[in-house]
Amino acid sequence: MNIMLLGAPGCGKGTLAEKLINKKGFTQLSTGDLMRKEISKKSVLGIQCIKYINAGKLVPDEVTNGIVKEFLKEKHNGLIFDGYPRTLNQAKALEEILKELGSSISKIIYIDVAKEVLLSRISGRLICPTCKISYHTINRKPKIKWICDKDQTELIRRVDDEPNKVEVRLKAYAKQTAPLIKYFSTNSGFLKIVDSGTLTPEETYKKVMETF
Repeated sequence: MNIMLLGAPGCGKGTLAEKLINKKGFTQLSTGDLMRKEISKKSVLGIQCIKYINAGKLVPDEVTNGIVKEFLKEKHNGLIFDGYPRTLNQAKALEEILKELGSSISKIIYIDVAKEVLLSRISGRLICPTCKISYHTINRKPKIKWICDKDQTELIRRVDDEPNKVEVRLKAYAKQTAPLIKYFSTNSGFLKIVDSGTLTPEETYKKVMETF
Protein backbone atom coordinates (compact mmCIF):
# COMPACT_ATOMS: atom_id res chain seq x y z
CA MET A 1 0.00 0.00 0.00
CA ASN A 2 1.19 3.52 -0.88
CA ILE A 3 -0.31 6.60 0.76
CA MET A 4 -0.23 10.20 -0.42
CA LEU A 5 -0.68 13.03 2.08
CA LEU A 6 -1.99 16.36 0.81
CA GLY A 7 -2.51 19.60 2.68
CA ALA A 8 -1.13 23.08 3.21
CA PRO A 9 2.09 23.78 5.13
CA GLY A 10 1.36 23.37 8.84
CA CYS A 11 -1.63 21.05 8.40
CA GLY A 12 0.12 18.19 10.21
CA LYS A 13 1.28 15.99 7.33
CA GLY A 14 4.72 15.51 8.84
CA THR A 15 3.38 14.48 12.25
CA LEU A 16 0.89 12.09 10.64
CA ALA A 17 3.63 10.59 8.48
CA GLU A 18 5.76 10.12 11.61
CA LYS A 19 2.95 8.12 13.26
CA LEU A 20 2.33 5.99 10.16
CA ILE A 21 6.04 5.19 9.96
CA ASN A 22 6.36 4.28 13.65
CA LYS A 23 3.08 2.40 14.00
CA LYS A 24 2.54 0.88 10.56
CA GLY A 25 6.05 0.54 9.14
CA PHE A 26 5.72 2.87 6.16
CA THR A 27 8.74 4.51 4.52
CA GLN A 28 8.55 8.25 3.82
CA LEU A 29 9.70 9.39 0.40
CA SER A 30 11.58 12.66 0.79
CA THR A 31 12.63 14.37 -2.42
CA GLY A 32 15.09 16.48 -0.42
CA ASP A 33 16.85 13.36 0.89
CA LEU A 34 16.80 11.75 -2.55
CA MET A 35 18.31 14.85 -4.14
CA ARG A 36 21.08 14.98 -1.56
CA LYS A 37 21.84 11.31 -2.22
CA GLU A 38 22.09 11.83 -5.99
CA ILE A 39 24.27 14.91 -5.47
CA SER A 40 26.64 12.99 -3.18
CA LYS A 41 26.86 10.21 -5.79
CA LYS A 42 27.61 12.83 -8.47
CA SER A 43 25.11 11.11 -10.74
CA VAL A 44 23.81 12.77 -13.90
CA LEU A 45 20.60 13.70 -12.09
CA GLY A 46 22.55 14.92 -9.07
CA ILE A 47 24.73 17.16 -11.22
CA GLN A 48 21.63 18.61 -12.91
CA CYS A 49 20.03 19.13 -9.51
CA ILE A 50 22.97 20.98 -7.94
CA LYS A 51 23.24 23.21 -11.00
CA TYR A 52 19.77 24.63 -10.35
CA ILE A 53 20.25 24.80 -6.57
CA ASN A 54 23.53 26.70 -6.89
CA ALA A 55 21.84 29.13 -9.26
CA GLY A 56 19.11 29.75 -6.69
CA LYS A 57 16.47 28.22 -8.93
CA LEU A 58 13.81 25.60 -8.29
CA VAL A 59 14.74 22.12 -9.47
CA PRO A 60 12.47 21.54 -12.52
CA ASP A 61 9.85 18.80 -12.52
CA GLU A 62 11.66 16.63 -15.04
CA VAL A 63 14.75 16.40 -12.81
CA THR A 64 12.72 15.82 -9.63
CA ASN A 65 10.62 13.17 -11.38
CA GLY A 66 13.76 11.46 -12.65
CA ILE A 67 15.24 11.31 -9.15
CA VAL A 68 11.99 9.89 -7.74
CA LYS A 69 11.83 7.31 -10.54
CA GLU A 70 15.31 6.03 -9.71
CA PHE A 71 14.27 5.50 -6.09
CA LEU A 72 10.98 3.83 -7.02
CA LYS A 73 12.80 1.27 -9.15
CA GLU A 74 14.23 -0.07 -5.87
CA LYS A 75 11.17 0.40 -3.64
CA HIS A 76 7.66 1.18 -4.78
CA ASN A 77 5.39 -0.19 -2.04
CA GLY A 78 4.82 0.73 1.60
CA LEU A 79 5.56 4.38 0.88
CA ILE A 80 4.24 7.69 2.15
CA PHE A 81 4.32 10.52 -0.39
CA ASP A 82 4.46 13.75 1.64
CA GLY A 83 5.63 16.89 -0.17
CA TYR A 84 5.73 15.10 -3.50
CA PRO A 85 4.01 15.53 -5.86
CA ARG A 86 3.77 19.31 -5.56
CA THR A 87 2.41 20.07 -9.05
CA LEU A 88 0.02 18.51 -11.54
CA ASN A 89 2.93 17.61 -13.81
CA GLN A 90 4.60 15.74 -10.95
CA ALA A 91 1.33 14.00 -10.03
CA LYS A 92 0.77 12.74 -13.56
CA ALA A 93 4.39 11.66 -13.87
CA LEU A 94 4.18 9.76 -10.57
CA GLU A 95 1.09 7.89 -11.73
CA GLU A 96 2.88 6.84 -14.92
CA ILE A 97 6.05 5.77 -13.08
CA LEU A 98 4.11 3.64 -10.60
CA LYS A 99 2.03 2.12 -13.38
CA GLU A 100 5.21 1.07 -15.22
CA LEU A 101 6.39 -0.62 -12.03
CA GLY A 102 3.10 -2.41 -11.43
CA SER A 103 2.27 -0.24 -8.42
CA SER A 104 -0.09 2.63 -7.61
CA ILE A 105 -1.30 5.04 -4.95
CA SER A 106 -3.71 3.15 -2.69
CA LYS A 107 -5.05 6.04 -0.64
CA ILE A 108 -4.89 9.83 -0.71
CA ILE A 109 -5.50 11.74 2.52
CA TYR A 110 -6.22 15.47 2.29
CA ILE A 111 -5.83 17.16 5.67
CA ASP A 112 -8.05 20.25 5.68
CA VAL A 113 -7.16 23.02 8.13
CA ALA A 114 -8.35 26.65 8.22
CA LYS A 115 -5.81 29.34 7.28
CA GLU A 116 -5.79 31.04 10.68
CA VAL A 117 -4.98 27.72 12.36
CA LEU A 118 -2.18 27.09 9.87
CA LEU A 119 -0.62 30.48 10.60
CA SER A 120 -0.61 29.78 14.33
CA ARG A 121 0.80 26.28 13.91
CA ILE A 122 3.62 27.22 11.56
CA SER A 123 4.81 30.32 13.41
CA GLY A 124 5.29 28.26 16.59
CA ARG A 125 6.79 25.16 15.03
CA LEU A 126 10.21 23.81 16.03
CA ILE A 127 12.09 20.98 14.29
CA CYS A 128 14.81 18.61 15.42
CA PRO A 129 17.45 18.70 12.64
CA THR A 130 18.62 15.18 13.59
CA CYS A 131 15.47 13.04 13.91
CA LYS A 132 13.04 15.47 12.21
CA ILE A 133 10.47 15.31 15.04
CA SER A 134 8.26 18.43 15.20
CA TYR A 135 7.49 20.41 18.37
CA HIS A 136 5.50 23.56 19.04
CA THR A 137 6.08 26.49 21.37
CA ILE A 138 2.48 26.28 22.64
CA ASN A 139 0.90 22.85 22.30
CA ARG A 140 3.78 20.41 21.87
CA LYS A 141 6.62 21.75 23.97
CA PRO A 142 9.78 19.69 24.50
CA LYS A 143 10.53 18.66 28.08
CA ILE A 144 13.57 20.94 28.04
CA LYS A 145 13.17 24.26 26.21
CA TRP A 146 14.59 24.12 22.65
CA ILE A 147 15.99 20.57 23.19
CA CYS A 148 14.70 17.43 21.45
CA ASP A 149 13.25 14.84 23.85
CA LYS A 150 14.58 11.95 21.75
CA ASP A 151 18.22 12.81 21.03
CA GLN A 152 18.89 16.06 22.95
CA THR A 153 19.68 17.97 19.75
CA GLU A 154 19.02 21.72 19.88
CA LEU A 155 15.76 22.47 18.07
CA ILE A 156 15.56 24.94 15.22
CA ARG A 157 12.93 27.02 13.51
CA ARG A 158 13.01 26.55 9.76
CA VAL A 159 13.79 29.75 7.87
CA ASP A 160 10.57 29.43 5.88
CA ASP A 161 8.56 29.08 9.12
CA GLU A 162 9.31 32.68 10.08
CA PRO A 163 6.01 34.62 10.21
CA ASN A 164 6.90 36.87 7.26
CA LYS A 165 7.59 33.81 5.10
CA VAL A 166 4.44 31.86 5.97
CA GLU A 167 2.06 33.93 3.82
CA VAL A 168 4.38 33.46 0.83
CA ARG A 169 4.40 29.69 1.35
CA LEU A 170 0.60 29.52 1.63
CA LYS A 171 0.19 31.53 -1.58
CA ALA A 172 2.62 29.22 -3.39
CA TYR A 173 0.71 26.21 -2.06
CA ALA A 174 -2.62 27.61 -3.25
CA LYS A 175 -1.22 28.22 -6.73
CA GLN A 176 0.80 25.03 -7.26
CA THR A 177 -0.37 22.25 -4.96
CA ALA A 178 -4.00 22.92 -4.09
CA PRO A 179 -5.10 22.00 -7.67
CA LEU A 180 -3.94 18.44 -6.91
CA ILE A 181 -6.95 18.08 -4.61
CA LYS A 182 -9.32 18.81 -7.47
CA TYR A 183 -7.34 16.55 -9.82
CA PHE A 184 -7.34 13.53 -7.53
CA SER A 185 -10.94 14.00 -6.39
CA THR A 186 -11.96 13.94 -10.06
CA ASN A 187 -9.63 11.20 -11.30
CA SER A 188 -9.56 8.78 -8.38
CA GLY A 189 -12.10 7.28 -6.06
CA PHE A 190 -9.85 7.08 -3.04
CA LEU A 191 -9.26 10.65 -1.90
CA LYS A 192 -10.41 11.09 1.70
CA ILE A 193 -10.83 14.49 3.38
CA VAL A 194 -9.96 14.77 7.07
CA ASP A 195 -10.90 18.02 8.82
CA SER A 196 -8.06 18.32 11.34
CA GLY A 197 -8.34 21.95 12.42
CA THR A 198 -9.52 21.21 15.97
CA LEU A 199 -7.99 17.74 16.38
CA THR A 200 -4.85 16.71 18.21
CA PRO A 201 -2.22 14.77 16.21
CA GLU A 202 -3.38 11.51 17.84
CA GLU A 203 -7.04 12.25 17.03
CA THR A 204 -6.06 13.03 13.45
CA TYR A 205 -4.18 9.73 13.21
CA LYS A 206 -7.18 7.78 14.55
CA LYS A 207 -9.51 9.55 12.11
CA VAL A 208 -7.19 8.70 9.22
CA MET A 209 -7.02 5.06 10.31
CA GLU A 210 -10.82 4.92 10.15
CA THR A 211 -10.53 5.44 6.38
CA PHE A 212 -8.41 2.31 5.89
